[in-house]
Order: sequence, then structure tokens, then C-alpha cells
Amino acid sequence: MTGIICFLIIVVLANILTYYVTSPYYLSAVTLIDENFWLLVLIAILLFVGDIFGALPFPINLPSPIIKAIGSVFCIAFVLKLFQWIDLVASTHLYDLSWFLSFLIVPLVFLAVLAAGYFEILRQIWWQPRSTPDEAVVIVPDNETGARQQPIQETKSWEDIGAEFRLFAYDILHRFREEIKRKR
Repeated sequence: MTGIICFLIIVVLANILTYYVTSPYYLSAVTLIDENFWLLVLIAILLFVGDIFGALPFPINLPSPIIKAIGSVFCIAFVLKLFQWIDLVASTHLYDLSWFLSFLIVPLVFLAVLAAGYFEILRQIWWQPRSTPDEAVVIVPDNETGARQQPIQETKSWEDIGAEFRLFAYDILHRFREEIKRKR
């Protein structure tokens, strides 16, 4: 969120400076940013949402690589527009070649980001410490026989899920509050 806010401030300052700077290159660069403003905001929001999903535990983080891959495709689209602007300013006529290559680059970047994201999720799952059989049994004292072995329950109750959700919501609100306190 801080990056999006800083980007908005930079765009506003760049537009204000157009009244004082008369360089045609600067004016065309600000025009490029203004024309692609919503594309840049969309990229930032998609990557932000992808990072949020990526921070969640296993079953909920599965959409993260897809969202990040879509964000990377939009990022490639902006890079191509930036390359077109540089080609226009420098008059090199290399953009036509890169436009044809983009039909190969965009799907490859999408698949690479998608594969890397799911590989990261699988790596986190595989490398989690596994419990040994000795840890899976809890000794519960019994009044009649002395001690009895009882297996640990693997499933969670709805009360446990509700408690985890409340802690999750508290953590998010607490982090927002701490970020706001640090900004002052």
C-alpha cells in the first residue's frame, strides 16, 4: 500500500512539474505515465492481492501464483509500451521486432511465474517438519488403570476455525494500526 501511495504522489508531482519543465522528452514521459496510469494501478493492486494470498496458509494461498502471473502479464504489457515510447523518442524502429517477440515472451512469463509460484507452495508443504509417531500420541492419566494412550485429533472443530479466524482478523488490524503509528 505504501508503494501505491508513493506512486500516486510521484504522478501528481510529475504533472505539477510539467508547468515548469519545457523539455519535450519530460512532457512525453509524463504523458506516457498519465495514459497508462490505470494499468499501473491495476498491476500494483494485482501484485498486492497476490502477496496477500501468498502470506496465507496452504489451502488459501493457492490463488496467489495465478494472480501474480496475471499481474506479470500486465507488467510485460507496460514494459512493451515503455519500450515503444523509448523507440519513438530514440527513433530506432526496434519496437516492431519486440512486438513480434511479445507473442512468445508473454505466455512464457505467465507460465514461468505460475510454475515458480506453485513450486514455492509445494516446497513449503514438503519441507514442513513432520511429526514422528511418538509425538502423535498423548498420554492422558486415567484414574482406574493409571495411564492410557489417546491419539491426537487431526481434524479441527468449527470453534477452532472460528478462533483462528478471529486471531487472523486481529493480526491484520493490529498490523495496520502499527503501520499507522509508525508513519506519525
